[in-house]
Amino acid sequence: MVKVESSNINAVGYDTSFGGLIVEFKNGNKYMYEKVPMEVYENLLKAESKGRFINENVKGKFEYKKITEDVKC
Repeated sequence: MVKVESSNINAVGYDTSFGGLIVEFKNGNKYMYEKVPMEVYENLLKAESKGRFINENVKGKFEYKKITEDVKC
């Protein structure tokens, strides 16, 4: 997981084995978005607004699940 500067997101991570994008929000919730291309993750890291990027390029475009266990990338 990589800490990011964001008002809403604590950290993001990427699992290359299956294209899982992990997003940890400041409220403590963690979500794994499935089959996300590496390019999307790389662009997220470069984005000025991480929250806006997630809203525009990830939410509603990839299946996801809430995760409760500690995930390391």
